[in-house]
Amino acid sequence: MSKLESEIASKENSVEVNDVSEVDSSSSQDLSEHHIFQDPVVAEHYRKLYEETQYECRTHFDPDFKWTAAEEKKVKWKTEWHVVFWSFIMFTALDFDRNNLSQALSDNMLDDLGITTNDYNLGLTLNKLCFLIAELPSQLVSKRIGSDVWVPTQIVLFSIIAMTQAALKNRAGFLATRCLLGFFQGGFDADLSIWISYFYKNSELPMRYTLFYAGYPLTNIWSSLLSFAILRLRGHKNWAGWQWLFLIEGAFTLVIGFLSYFLMPASAVQTRKWYRPKGWYTDREEKIVVNRVLRDDPSKGDMHNRRPVTPKELWKGLCDYDMWPLYVLRIMSDIGSAPVSAYMTLTLRKLGFSTLNTNLLSIPYNVLNVITMVTAAWFSQKFNEYSLIFVGTSLWVLACLFPLRYWPGSQVNVWPTYAILTIVIGHPQLSGVSISWTSANAGKVRVRTVAAAVVTMFSQLATIVSSQLYRDDDKPLYHRGNLDLIGIAFGAIAVGIITKFYYIWRNKKREEVWSQMTIEQKEEYITTTTDEGNKRLDFRFKH
Repeated sequence: MSKLESEIASKENSVEVNDVSEVDSSSSQDLSEHHIFQDPVVAEHYRKLYEETQYECRTHFDPDFKWTAAEEKKVKWKTEWHVVFWSFIMFTALDFDRNNLSQALSDNMLDDLGITTNDYNLGLTLNKLCFLIAELPSQLVSKRIGSDVWVPTQIVLFSIIAMTQAALKNRAGFLATRCLLGFFQGGFDADLSIWISYFYKNSELPMRYTLFYAGYPLTNIWSSLLSFAILRLRGHKNWAGWQWLFLIEGAFTLVIGFLSYFLMPASAVQTRKWYRPKGWYTDREEKIVVNRVLRDDPSKGDMHNRRPVTPKELWKGLCDYDMWPLYVLRIMSDIGSAPVSAYMTLTLRKLGFSTLNTNLLSIPYNVLNVITMVTAAWFSQKFNEYSLIFVGTSLWVLACLFPLRYWPGSQVNVWPTYAILTIVIGHPQLSGVSISWTSANAGKVRVRTVAAAVVTMFSQLATIVSSQLYRDDDKPLYHRGNLDLIGIAFGAIAVGIITKFYYIWRNKKREEVWSQMTIEQKEEYITTTTDEGNKRLDFRFKH
């Protein structure tokens, strides 16, 4: 029995893996001693593939390399600090400049500029539309010049635009800056997600993505606290408080952008620079990072990180029908409570709260949001579950939307209304789980690059749709808008269940064919097939 045969035999009762030769990666010893590259035929196949693609870490690929659990733990802690923590800081920069509009609204920004609620909605729509349009081009630029160059450049550009909002005078300026912010922020999430995936196994990504997406609610908390002080500057230098808010927070994120040029290496083996001569890792630690990632997912070496995606590859990625259920589920789920969240500060002001208290009252739901999103990511990583998390989140939203729509005391009884709003907005934000699920089911760097952009585009589409659900002729109770949200939540539940059964069916059909092949046939298939990524017979979808 060959090594490949023994590995296949140990897995023949399971179809919940992305590759038939993938092993249980719960400990470092699994990937150090038991992995796909133990078969010399398979190892040579991938060695040639990595050379052909000029994979940037190919010199560190070593099928015979072993390491200890203690060594891997040390390497992971270094990676958490350098990769995840700084990703969190960069995402915080994005969220400061993307979401401080909510605090600006509480300082009567609309009245100062002479614009209406519908103008505000139009600004949100244009922002998300430009964000959506820029998503794929941003990914293509990122693949051409590298995430380590493009992500810092994005931060610098949108920080400068954010600062110019301090000079807004009218509706035209408001709409123009909304468009420019969306255009230069488009693709940021996906660009950063791809960079993080260079350092981690697929099973580790849900929690890591969630930790940097936690920057969204945490930034709302910090921004609320900062705005409590900054908005008090209203009248200083004859400026409104919201003008100081845009200027100060934009300058802060600009500094993060410049620092990011020096804190984002191109890969795990390129951390040594003139300003960082010792790098992040020792030579041995670099090999641990590279080999643990490749043994978990060999496809991560099938494309150089500076190789652009060709138009043909782009079209092929877009036409990957096996990824479509994830896109539909993302747009349905992301609409969720988005209008409720977007109008939270305006709703609280209408309930009688002051500008400063309105911003402070946004803190509890953001704290709840952090707790729920981290819990959801832990559940996903622990139980290898995705679909049911989306279904559960939609049920959460649905349970809160019914009283918002049908309870007579909604937006009349102040504190009960605030409690319902806090709970509905505090549901888990599943962006991290969604991106990791998309990455795992892509099965190939090219598809992963395109799919990460497309799933984020559908998220922006959700925001565009949701920004049009609360209208002037429906306020202040927004009965029609909340009824629409209830219908969408039911739809999201149905899509989540259908998606799970679709992937179960796809896995079952492939297993029927795979299980009939001999060990020699399987080995020949792995080394000679022209099937790629998630179209391979030995690929299993996560659900």
